[in-house]
Amino acid sequence: MTELSELLKQVKNLEIKTKNLVEGMDSGAYRSRFRGGGIEFSEVREYAAGDDARRIDWNVSARYNDLFVKEFVEEKELNVYVIIDLSASNDFGFIKSKKELGFEVASSLMFSTLKNNDRVGMGLFTDTLEKFIPAKKGKKHMMEILQNLINYTPKSTKTDILKSLSQLETNLKRRSVVFIISDFISDSFVKPLKFLKFKHQIVLVNISDIKENEIPEMGHAYLEDAESGEQILVNTSDKKFQEQYSILLKNNKEKNEYELKKLGIDFLNISNEEPFDITFNRYIRKRK
Repeated sequence: MTELSELLKQVKNLEIKTKNLVEGMDSGAYRSRFRGGGIEFSEVREYAAGDDARRIDWNVSARYNDLFVKEFVEEKELNVYVIIDLSASNDFGFIKSKKELGFEVASSLMFSTLKNNDRVGMGLFTDTLEKFIPAKKGKKHMMEILQNLINYTPKSTKTDILKSLSQLETNLKRRSVVFIISDFISDSFVKPLKFLKFKHQIVLVNISDIKENEIPEMGHAYLEDAESGEQILVNTSDKKFQEQYSILLKNNKEKNEYELKKLGIDFLNISNEEPFDITFNRYIRKRK
């Protein structure tokens, strides 16, 4: 368990690291991209001429033997959830680990949410949704979320995105914007996304590392799966092996992007090669 003083220092460091990113993120574009269209139930009132018949509440109408309609109000504030993959594959990194980069991206999104006066919540997952914090407003709540993020020790090293997102669906009670941050090294996870997309806006943030697509030439070496611990002996200097490795990664990425494109779900690629605010603003401009 991290000492409180050290924990607060790490939270402050995250805030400082992401300050420029948040200031560089186009707040107006953020609001126009995600805000609007959300409605929530307000009350039931008597039917009036011209009311939309689709809003008739037949249960209440039957009870009182008269027509009543449901009233809705537009949601003025967003529910934003940042869902973060803490499985062991995210510990890899050349300049910094994918997990560290993911924390910075998550913090940027949270501070941007605070800046826009929206509600923010968080989920942490590995091969299951290990922790879920409902969305609320305010800096105090967001700081508590960041402390939970930094201080949390995952119960598992493995990844099961399909199972984790299925559990997430049952926790999201109101329409939300959901950012899912992961390296997405997992079996197919499309099925729960189909259900999540019915009610929520989903953005997948793919965290990658510049050294992930290449194997250094070291001769024969054991490669270990960070999540399962399984080892395999390979010849890293073998050009055929290097080509097959690159093709495998490329095919997996293209398959994911193709399936998500069919669903109409955004897939945002993030790496250490450029600041997150530049990548995010380019994505916003493209989607507008």
